[in-house]
Amino acid sequence: MRLYINLDHVATVREARRTDEPDPVRAAVLAELGGAQAITVHLREDRRHIKDRDVLLLLETVRTGVNLELAVEEEVLKFALEHRPMQATLVPERREEITTEGGLDLGDAGRRRRVGESLARLREAGIKTSLFIDPVEETIRLAAELGVDAIELHTGEYANVSREGRGEQLRRLERATSLGHEVGLAVHAGHGLTYENVSPVAAIPGIEELNIGHSVVSRAVFVGMERAVRQMLEIVTEARRGVGG
Repeated sequence: MRLYINLDHVATVREARRTDEPDPVRAAVLAELGGAQAITVHLREDRRHIKDRDVLLLLETVRTGVNLELAVEEEVLKFALEHRPMQATLVPERREEITTEGGLDLGDAGRRRRVGESLARLREAGIKTSLFIDPVEETIRLAAELGVDAIELHTGEYANVSREGRGEQLRRLERATSLGHEVGLAVHAGHGLTYENVSPVAAIPGIEELNIGHSVVSRAVFVGMERAVRQMLEIVTEARRGVGG
């Protein structure tokens, strides 16, 4: 189980004042000291939080690796191809949303073709690829057909459901994880995971990577980034230990 820390919302705080602090690059150093296995950032088309400068400095300074989230848009795709992060995760993007909501819809043939072409270009550049998708059987099978290396299961429905409905959402994630492996994909997960709800997801056998951001950044306001990451890593590690590692 790898824990990737998303630092988008460090930049969100910075952009609230259009200033130079807090700096996501400094936050990344502290996150790695806390045990983060990689840093995730989303370079949005409108650059609402993470900027090109942030990504370039992160690529120079992060020791573990950078997972760059991006939409299937030519400008940001060219940026990724030029600067070659460790991993590129293609995500849906809408201007009006606060944060990414829901996974990529691969049902539309035109969109699926564009995603496939983007994946091919990224692979040719030597970049590991991932698709952020909902835990839906048809979407997982379509992702496999596109030749992506990994899928990141959207855990937002699990995170937002009432406690009474959480069991069914967990079973849905378990089935999706199992299917992902059956069709030859690495399986990651993320969105809406917190210190309070992450353990059951971390305990699902076969999930190799968690991407967590807002909850860690929120706790870091009170305890510092290094300690906040360490606390999340302890919870994830303990959950995984309970199912045999």
